[in-house]
Amino acid sequence: MSVFGEAALSAFLELLSAKLLDSVLNFVAGHRQLHHQLKLWQSILPEIKAVLNHAEEKQIKDEGVKNWLGDLQDLAYDVDDILDEFAYQELRLKLQKTQAQASSSKVRKLIPTCCTGGHFSPFSFMFNAKMISKIQAITDRLNSLNTRRSSLGFSEIMSQGVTSKGKKPRLQPTSLMDGAVEYIGRANEKQETLELLKSNNSDGVCVLSILGMGGMGKTTLAQLVYNDPSIKESFDHKSWVCVSDDFDAVNITKTILRSLDADSRDENDLNLLQVKLKEKLSGKRLLLVLDDIWNESYSDWNILRAPFGAGTKIIVTTRLQKVSSNVDSVKAFYLDKLSHHDCLSIFAQHALKARNFDGHLQFKEIGENIVRRCNGLPLAAKAIGSLLRTVKNHSEWEK
Repeated sequence: MSVFGEAALSAFLELLSAKLLDSVLNFVAGHRQLHHQLKLWQSILPEIKAVLNHAEEKQIKDEGVKNWLGDLQDLAYDVDDILDEFAYQELRLKLQKTQAQASSSKVRKLIPTCCTGGHFSPFSFMFNAKMISKIQAITDRLNSLNTRRSSLGFSEIMSQGVTSKGKKPRLQPTSLMDGAVEYIGRANEKQETLELLKSNNSDGVCVLSILGMGGMGKTTLAQLVYNDPSIKESFDHKSWVCVSDDFDAVNITKTILRSLDADSRDENDLNLLQVKLKEKLSGKRLLLVLDDIWNESYSDWNILRAPFGAGTKIIVTTRLQKVSSNVDSVKAFYLDKLSHHDCLSIFAQHALKARNFDGHLQFKEIGENIVRRCNGLPLAAKAIGSLLRTVKNHSEWEK
């Protein structure tokens, strides 16, 4: 497998993780066996993805690693096929439900009660009979790949690449300088966020939340707002903290303090840290971004926000509705999937350095097929487009 293959596989695994985390798991929540199997996929995929860079280096000299990567690629395609089947079945069942609701009551009365009770559905028939064996086979292959991963010498780097059991992995780290290309598809959300941040409401802390599944561009929207030139006039200080699964009030407060004063003394007492932070912010306006929050504890949030008062405005990005509710958001922006047209523009920007395929018609058809597989996720369109940026051969795009 080529170096390009490893990079593309990494982006592909990101896409699969996003699909699993936010849509498919919700769809199968009522089916315990399926839900358990897919939760296993969710935990194993990030562990495998974490070692891809190391595998890329080793596969040149190690035939076993090369074979492992080939098997992983085959499995990734099979996982994607299964997830697409779930998406199709979800849509089919929604249509059936709509049609059933439109049926006359007389027709419904002719259907035996055994077929209309709460435990009967086309979903249970379809997936009990047809899918569970396939899903179990994929789980077995995933477990086998994970076991082989350890035997190939990748275990020692796991602590650097994967969060501990039960914690949620980020799709990719935060970068405040990721603004080289035009942001597509969220112009209204950006403008409304800027207006709310610059408005003069001095009653207390103002919190805005940006919600959405993984890969929807929550962090990117926060970056654009954070780096917007007009923000400089409205705030004395800005601070950005990537929280992820480690919601530690001490470390978060330390990070904020260091952004205000690079010479601040290292301290581990939360009370002292918060007193110092409150003093630093007295009479000042602060824009704070807390990126990728997973912690659903209301009490933890109250402890963290204690030093902040009037003049502080906070942007929270999260995948969880409960987090948005806990932080008492003045406004919650829910980012849904982008249109095919917008995803195509993002892909073209990163793959071709262009807004569309007008000057690259030879790539248009295959490009549109690739973008359809991105399933409306801007991160996937960006990641795969970036991988193809230096690939000028049409046949390579089809691989």
